[in-house]
Amino acid sequence: MTDANVEIIYCVNHPQTATGLRCNKCGKPVCTKCIVRTPVGYRCKDCLRSQQQVFETAVWYDYVLAAIITAPLAGIAGALIINLGFFIIFLAPVAGGLIAELVRWAVRRRRGKYLTWVAAIAFVAGCLPLLGLPLLVGILALFSGEPSGLGFSILGVLWPAFYCVLGASTVYARLRGISV
Repeated sequence: MTDANVEIIYCVNHPQTATGLRCNKCGKPVCTKCIVRTPVGYRCKDCLRSQQQVFETAVWYDYVLAAIITAPLAGIAGALIINLGFFIIFLAPVAGGLIAELVRWAVRRRRGKYLTWVAAIAFVAGCLPLLGLPLLVGILALFSGEPSGLGFSILGVLWPAFYCVLGASTVYARLRGISV
């Protein structure tokens, strides 16, 4: 066989780039920039995207439902446990896990690309009043000229901040298993 018989193929996305690769699902010629390695072989990004869309089952109201459930429950749970000090390290992940399971149950285990982010951001939004009140007290203490009130206020933000970070990361991690 001679070199004259070899057909040169070009990438479907980059017509100037010669390639010898093909998608193992659709057979389109693709260059190294346009191909993704998967456990079953090399796939083009179009085939990969269409395969992932099969797993995205969430509808628009699942995102709203996740936010409506997560934000108030995060605030209520935080208001109950922020006064426990050191135990927040243990109780915030428990609260985040319970909230994540309630969200998972409410959306009927449907999966969505951004469902984890919506729930985690809603958790942080539910924590904002817990963080805002000590900060407001600190700002008022600063303007009134009492430096001791400012120090107390900064320490008062510490435990709610721990609760917020630990709880939101737990919600994200627990719901991550149902994301796409």
